[in-house]
Amino acid sequence: MRIGLYADEAGLVWVRGLVDQAVSTRRLHRSRSPRTLEVDIARFLQGGRLATAEMYDLLAEQWAIEHEGEDSGAREPVELCVRLVCSLRTWRAIRKEILGTLCPEGMEPHLCRVPWCTA
Repeated sequence: MRIGLYADEAGLVWVRGLVDQAVSTRRLHRSRSPRTLEVDIARFLQGGRLATAEMYDLLAEQWAIEHEGEDSGAREPVELCVRLVCSLRTWRAIRKEILGTLCPEGMEPHLCRVPWCTA
């Protein structure tokens, strides 16, 4: 699972907590528990040939529009890479829970705590 984020360290800790919570929730409801193999924060993609700042620059632009005049501080575009061992159905449920928590307002206009995107 790959999620582009525009976050500072506190934002990354928050999103990592969302991932842990989603995996734990599924673990309680299934006899075949999902397992997190690896969680990594990437700043470069494709073997270092592409910076996440180039790939996810739209997230920085989104934050600047939503927080006009505010300093972005230590925020930077990164990619959260999560490797899980689970069924496809469980993976989809975990992904849906994470994205739903990242964006609880859905399609209604709102400010994102941590701007994000995923394919």
